[in-house]
Amino acid sequence: MSAAVKENAVPLHPSVKPLEWMLGSWQSDEPGHGSFPTIQPFRYTESLHISHIGQPVLNFLFTSFNAETKKPLHRECGFIRMEPNSNKVAFIIAHNLGLVEIEEGNLNGQELKLQSTALSRISFAKQPYVQEVTRTFKLMEDGRLEQELFMATDNQPLSQHLHIYYKKLQ
Repeated sequence: MSAAVKENAVPLHPSVKPLEWMLGSWQSDEPGHGSFPTIQPFRYTESLHISHIGQPVLNFLFTSFNAETKKPLHRECGFIRMEPNSNKVAFIIAHNLGLVEIEEGNLNGQELKLQSTALSRISFAKQPYVQEVTRTFKLMEDGRLEQELFMATDNQPLSQHLHIYYKKLQ
């Protein structure tokens, strides 16, 4: 017996209605920029898929690739929740590199600012360890979605790591 629910076959749960602007499939319209004090700058492309199945949560999958070689770089998947009757938002994220994090923040219109509140990693994760993450999503006037991510590690202070714009595909 299949328990699959067809996406958008059910109404969006009212508790995540303020995040409706994030729903859909998004693709970087030009390569984003990645940098950090300990690595060479790089360009990347990324696709986002943010969906729902009628529960009080959104589901997401982010997949990035090297812009020149097309080699897969990073994947994040998880859930987005909102505290009822508030503008407080939480991302629950699993990374393919062995990091799991919770980011919490506030929604202000069509801008979402998040900061890590909990980080955990597999026992054999590569050092230096990520110690803090902040990210912002913002829907631009032209319909593009902007994401900016800052990161701190054991040996580097909070620094910009990623910046990218996406166009909505559907």
